[in-house]
Amino acid sequence: MILHQLIDYETLRLIWWVLLGVLLIGFAATDGFDLGVGALLPFVGKTDIERRVVINTIGPVWEGNQVWLILGGGAIFAAWPPLYAVSFSGFYLAMFAILAALILRPVGFKYRSKRDSAAWRSGWDWALFIGGFVPSLIFGVAVGNVLQGVPFRLDDDLRIFYDGTFFGLLNPYALLCGLLSVAMLVTHGAAWLVLKTEGRVAERARAYGQLASFSSFLLFVLGGVALYFFVDGYAITSVVDGAGPSNPLLKEAAVLPGAWFANYGAHSWLLIAPALGLGGAFLTFVGFGARREGLTLLASKLSIFGIISTVGVSMFPFILPSSIDPKASLTVFDASSSHMTLFIMLVVTLIFLPMVLAYTAWVYKVLWGKVRPESITRKGGHAY
Repeated sequence: MILHQLIDYETLRLIWWVLLGVLLIGFAATDGFDLGVGALLPFVGKTDIERRVVINTIGPVWEGNQVWLILGGGAIFAAWPPLYAVSFSGFYLAMFAILAALILRPVGFKYRSKRDSAAWRSGWDWALFIGGFVPSLIFGVAVGNVLQGVPFRLDDDLRIFYDGTFFGLLNPYALLCGLLSVAMLVTHGAAWLVLKTEGRVAERARAYGQLASFSSFLLFVLGGVALYFFVDGYAITSVVDGAGPSNPLLKEAAVLPGAWFANYGAHSWLLIAPALGLGGAFLTFVGFGARREGLTLLASKLSIFGIISTVGVSMFPFILPSSIDPKASLTVFDASSSHMTLFIMLVVTLIFLPMVLAYTAWVYKVLWGKVRPESITRKGGHAY
């Protein structure tokens, strides 16, 4: 028996669908609070030393957290090449805006305190705000557009043609999803600040966190209602061959009202996902009020897991539907890499992902504890 045939093709595709979700959730649960802290920086820190405290809560860990974004992009490239091709080319300007905003973060960290000028430092503080707010918004907008279908098509040779525009992405439902993403990550950032700071910074973070967690709960509900009544879903109308060739044009698909809710009707246990999204947001709100720092952060992570999982299980097996030609929509079973490629990648992942997790856990353990003003002003320190 050839080694890669130890796991059948259909199972490998499902495993990589789950792993892609794990990587995306891992990014949101780790680097998500970095983005949230950046978006909160000008509001929770009123003095220079307070803002330096805020920055130094994420300064030692943001680079490691961002590895999850790189892993997610790499997984899409290797496991779902058509998905990578359509999304990274069709959403090119949006991706460019995200990267430009993310670049502001390391530059802001390094240069902010290089000059003892209030205007200089304030300018970099707002640059760090952009570096947190803009990616948070655009990630959500992208998800909103995916749920509605992306305007691309495939010719008979599987060449991709994208017929959308940048401003076409900024439709009402996508913006609603963008606001949900911002609220979710700002909540996570506030939960992190409450855990890592004290005094006035923590109190302001708690107040903003309560507002953001309530908004996250409300926007998630509104997003689900709008999805049910105003956004048509997609369904495969032909036989699904889980081990078939990677050719989206071999299936038949249609746009149907309420199709994104069909999986919940067929498998009611999947309702756990939206329940965790709502329950996590509610527990986060309660945690802020009860001043339970650890519980608040864990509940925020639970909400992130539930919200992102809800998108995945609602769309399954679709990963990128086409609003122009539903038949060209990409699914878990017809847009993957080869059997051998998925197997080799799985082996590599099983070797190196535990290393990433172990290293990440070690870093958090070493750098655990609250960030205080005296640690920032201490001579010979390495604070930003």
